[in-house]
Amino acid sequence: MPFVLKNLQALQEFVGKEIGVTEWFLVTQERIVQFAEATEDRQWIHVDAARAGRESPYGATIAHGFLTLSLISHLAHEVMRIEGVRLAVNYGLNRVRFPAAVRAESRIRARVGLLALKQIADSLEAIFSVAVEIEGTEKPGCVAEWIVRYYV
Repeated sequence: MPFVLKNLQALQEFVGKEIGVTEWFLVTQERIVQFAEATEDRQWIHVDAARAGRESPYGATIAHGFLTLSLISHLAHEVMRIEGVRLAVNYGLNRVRFPAAVRAESRIRARVGLLALKQIADSLEAIFSVAVEIEGTEKPGCVAEWIVRYYV
């Protein structure tokens, strides 16, 4: 259950701190195939379980790195909600890496922190640190700095 901040100013107390960790989220083969179709990236390592089992160094199909990355927004909304925000815009990313593969049928979760807040003319820009952890592995599936602009 996400915790709710009454307004954007309440976010200030989290600068330099971890905000929270999400519940586990199952990355199914069906979701991987749907992502492959949506992005036209049907490489066998994502969609051909038999071949991936034989030839892949992972022994199974894996999620696209960009699929894992795209789940950050969903996962972060499980950590917190901010009241009084008219619009939140995904402004971009810094320093994205995919240290470990996310195998099909694995569970992931996001560890979210707040690196910085910056007042922009018409919005407040937040830079979050996000590590997408894979259950049972040491290395995360994705680490990124996620930039969100909030408009009131």
